Amino acid sequence: MVYCIVVIVCFAALFSGFTKQFGFSQRLTLEFMGPVQSFFTRISSGVSQLKNRYAIFINEREENKKLKETIARKQELIDKFREGYIRYIQLEEQLDFKTSLEAEYSVSARVVGRDPSFWTQTLIVDRGENDGVAEGMVARTSEGVVGQIIKTSDNYSKILLANAPSSAIDCMVQKNRVRGILKGRGKDGYSLHYVLKKADVEVGDYIVTAGISGFFKSGVPLGRVADVRKMRRGMFLEIDVEPSVDFQRLETVVISVAERQLIEKEMELETE
Repeated sequence: MVYCIVVIVCFAALFSGFTKQFGFSQRLTLEFMGPVQSFFTRISSGVSQLKNRYAIFINEREENKKLKETIARKQELIDKFREGYIRYIQLEEQLDFKTSLEAEYSVSARVVGRDPSFWTQTLIVDRGENDGVAEGMVARTSEGVVGQIIKTSDNYSKILLANAPSSAIDCMVQKNRVRGILKGRGKDGYSLHYVLKKADVEVGDYIVTAGISGFFKSGVPLGRVADVRKMRRGMFLEIDVEPSVDFQRLETVVISVAERQLIEKEMELETE
């Protein structure tokens, strides 16, 4: 119905355009067509603005995409530089630690494998007999004891971790030299055994190697006391120890001659 009215009015306007007089019908047509033309003009203008805004939106989206790609590339470079810097700091600390060792022989090794079994937790490192590594040598970091070499091949070695349940280390409380045996508990760290109830042991005390077995020198860090419990039965304390080394994040170790090996070599030289 509205469409028909518009057509009629348009024909009337067209017809009136051929007459010289500006009568009532022409006035009515003008009054009607003015708002209609204004309406369509606004629509046309709105469509044009919408097209322009859409084009701007598309351009901005493309620019944002390019900016995101640029940021991602720069972030990747930042991550590489950060990893390189952290690696540099680690190597610098490792070099300082290595030069501070008094052992006759020491070599850095990179961790290349891991045995997650509970009882014999071990690491595989990329140094072996060709590098002078032998069974019985000890593995350390600047933080403390890592473990002991138990098997070797030409280019690789296996380290029994100090926190493995099959591991036991002579140790002592650093502040008062109270001695005990530190046994591994896997991911739960260590437990300190054979410390009498009357001994002065508190949470936070440092536990270090006692140097009795001849494998580790005296005073090498092992961990800190995390909990002390006095049970009703028995004559010993139950002591939990948190390792000084984070075994899950080991990347490199320093392998050095054990104290016992140095002594044996000195004895061989004396008998010659």
